[in-house]
Amino acid sequence: MTSCCHPADDQNHKKQRFDFILWASVSIIAAALVLHFAGLGITQVDHFAHTVLEFLSTMWWGIVLGILVVGMMNKIPREYFQIAMGSGDSVGGIFRAALAGLLLDMCNHGILMIGAKLYERGVSLPQVMTFLIASPWNSLSLTIILVTLIGLPWTLAFIFFSAVVAILSGFIFMALIRRGILPDNPNKSEPDANFSVLADCKTRLKTFKPSAGFFVELITGGLHEARMLLRWLLLGIIIAAAVRTFVPHETFAEWFGPTLFGLGMTLLATTVLEVCSEGSAPVAADIMARAAAPGNAFAFLMAGVSTDYTEILVMREATKSWKIAFYLPLVTVPQIVLLGWIMNQF
Repeated sequence: MTSCCHPADDQNHKKQRFDFILWASVSIIAAALVLHFAGLGITQVDHFAHTVLEFLSTMWWGIVLGILVVGMMNKIPREYFQIAMGSGDSVGGIFRAALAGLLLDMCNHGILMIGAKLYERGVSLPQVMTFLIASPWNSLSLTIILVTLIGLPWTLAFIFFSAVVAILSGFIFMALIRRGILPDNPNKSEPDANFSVLADCKTRLKTFKPSAGFFVELITGGLHEARMLLRWLLLGIIIAAAVRTFVPHETFAEWFGPTLFGLGMTLLATTVLEVCSEGSAPVAADIMARAAAPGNAFAFLMAGVSTDYTEILVMREATKSWKIAFYLPLVTVPQIVLLGWIMNQF
């Protein structure tokens, strides 16, 4: 399986492997644009090409703004997010972990790497789980893209309810640990009391001098991060365009409509379909638009993270416990189903 996150270059700057998903997606979309303007008169080909262009026309400004936001966030030291976690076994610690997850702009596989590292460094299990559940589709760049696809009101609703799931799950994991059902992180430790984010920030600002190089790094950093975002975002566009082209509207609405059957089919699809968080956005938007099922779109975004087999395997490796790994979907999926069913009533 190909990860959505490229490994960082090592000190020898080894050549990265060819990104098949990115360039295959770029090639298909480029061909679709050529076919659109060529106007071959083949119904399905023209429909697919028109749908691809429609998605790109809607999302381009969100993509550009997302690149700039990611570039700016690259300038914020990662330690700031770790310190922001606070005390592990407290209400404040859970809320801090959820906030950190909402703010950190990375794909779900990138968040997994950070989550595993946080666990290794002693962050409590409830905080790590809260952090993972709150990320990554709530990232700023992807939120901007979702606004272009489903509108601001539903985007804000999705963010709010995903935060609710993350926070409630954190409390549930706290209760499971206190009752001895799950073990806590054996590496758990409190944040360094001698480190001050404010003092460090002041020190950095004293030596900071805006320059052309700084802004070049900001843009290139954003483009580098956007590469792993775009590969899945473009793939998601292709999947959504293919679904619109080859699956009749009536069939799509029946399978993924605002019913318990449609919600169940959505959960099955998001469990089987291995698409990174960025790639799931266009598909979720299509579920909402064509099937008139906002709850199913929410379930597709959330359950795609909660039931992702990559996430389960990484959590098993990080915690050395299959029990902890499988409690991730066990705790989150019932909440997602309930909230999705409620949303479908509106």
